[in-house]
Amino acid sequence: MRFLLFAPSFLPSLVSAVTISAINGPAFRSPYENQSVTNVTGLVTAVGPSGFFLRDTTPDRDVRTSNSVYVFTTSATIRGSVAAGDIVTIDGKVSEYRSSKDYLYLTEITSPTNVRKISSGNAVKPVVLGVDRSPPAYRYSALDDNDVFGVPNNRTLVSVVNATLQQDKYGLDFWESLSGELVSVKTPVALSMPNNYGDVWVRGSYRVTGKNSRGGLTIVPGIGADANPEAILIGDPLDGTDNAATKLGDDLGDITGVITYAFGFYRILPLTALSVKSNALPLLPPPTTLTSTGACSGLTFGSYNVENLTPNSTHLPLVAEHIATYLNTPDFVFLQEVQDNDGATNSTVVSANITLQTLADAIEAISGVEYSYLTIDPVDDKDGGQPGGNIRVAYFYKHDLFSLRNPNPGSGSEKIEVLPGGELNFNPGRIDPENEAWTNSRKPLVAAFDTVGGETVYAINVHFGSKGGSSSLYGDARPPVNGGVDDRQKQAELVAGFIQELQAENEGALVVAAGDFNEFSYVSPMKAFKDIAWDLDEVVSIPVEERYTYLYDMNCQQLDHMLVSRPLKKGAKYEHVHINTWNTKAAQVSDHDPSVAILNTCKR
Repeated sequence: MRFLLFAPSFLPSLVSAVTISAINGPAFRSPYENQSVTNVTGLVTAVGPSGFFLRDTTPDRDVRTSNSVYVFTTSATIRGSVAAGDIVTIDGKVSEYRSSKDYLYLTEITSPTNVRKISSGNAVKPVVLGVDRSPPAYRYSALDDNDVFGVPNNRTLVSVVNATLQQDKYGLDFWESLSGELVSVKTPVALSMPNNYGDVWVRGSYRVTGKNSRGGLTIVPGIGADANPEAILIGDPLDGTDNAATKLGDDLGDITGVITYAFGFYRILPLTALSVKSNALPLLPPPTTLTSTGACSGLTFGSYNVENLTPNSTHLPLVAEHIATYLNTPDFVFLQEVQDNDGATNSTVVSANITLQTLADAIEAISGVEYSYLTIDPVDDKDGGQPGGNIRVAYFYKHDLFSLRNPNPGSGSEKIEVLPGGELNFNPGRIDPENEAWTNSRKPLVAAFDTVGGETVYAINVHFGSKGGSSSLYGDARPPVNGGVDDRQKQAELVAGFIQELQAENEGALVVAAGDFNEFSYVSPMKAFKDIAWDLDEVVSIPVEERYTYLYDMNCQQLDHMLVSRPLKKGAKYEHVHINTWNTKAAQVSDHDPSVAILNTCKR
């Protein structure tokens, strides 16, 4: 749980024979904070490596006030003197603890003394989630103004407002109202692979929203956005065992454990390790069903964030396999996160020609398809990503179907402009690369191609700024901090503005903007494209629950998009291939799923 506790410099007051329910109170912070209490009586429901959990033996009828509390102690003697089923009376101090200012506080009793055992062997029954209590399925906090991704972020703090809990309406309030409680989750389903600490997100047999066909939970639009507060994290087992490795959608054995808050999330610490009853099937998705016609009536366009690809990347052959087999060698491919030829070595090398040619050769060896590639080298160390890697976006294309129109490449710092008639001053070129919106971020790559049907297609490959610096959905800041959202807003406006310039010169311009936008379709930056370019998920009516390309914490979510101008909407088809989100953590090739579309680019 934690290892260090700082004592206050003032002398706390003393309260005698207060109940656990009263200690918790109906809000996020205890009304007895920093006060010493005596004769607190409770049933021990679980013992952990740093303390034990007590349930009130005379609980009140107020569901806002948790009937259980965590008792933190560094004394192995005290921990060893109690066991589940014991009823004990203790003295101690009520504290609110958090290891970071970004987290919520955990109400606990610290420095317990005078532990007196009243009886042993008492029944310990968990609160059954979905039967006794069920979490809300939509909103996290009343402080989010109905939009957990609303801007501006961090307008207020849970810890400061300390509002009275509305556990039937809001996820944070619900889990807080059960803090310290022993609960049981029946027939849980895994919503994630294990994180780096072995923790796994699950949903129970209660009402959920955003459920996709794999069994996961997708962030879906609604009032604001539904980011699934009904999910709960399963942390370290209290008996010291290790949780089983999981995949999205796996059916798990029943889980019983105690609810606590640590490291930015409410979580259940199970009494023993969770187990996998059965794997989600099929183990991997089938390849795309979209096949190129080899003519302008049906050209295929793929997009794939290949996660820090270098010539020597161990995952390069697997990326090649994905493009050749699972994407069926699209006629045109948008690639993101292509590193330079010596990868993360922080040298003066900027070119990625070896990286791209190595990938092209690997695809050809599998499929017989020969790709040409196109990119512009960034200015050294100016595009963010892994230091020294110089990640950039790039294109693969079949040269018998696409030819670069009037080639005239710009440099990494030169700005592409739209000329009369829709011609470009540079081809390929980068969108306003010196603009401060792109500081330490990838610059979009624009290229105009003449297609087999005689029309010109304008491709815009994007990789917007990351979400680094975001706060937990279960954190103190409300609405939560969506890291980098202001930069992405400016970046989206620049790209949308460029598309508008193209359309002003060529009303029927065929534009495809694709890549890693690092944002959800219903959040402010993506709204910059309204009535300018259309998200293919909307165009082809993919169910909102199936719109995901990324798995983070409990949520399936879509960071990767393909937007098209109005003329390309007719007859379009589009699929996400969940080759990475469905996979095991060890077998993931990239942290993103690829996508593929089929578009009609024939003369209008």
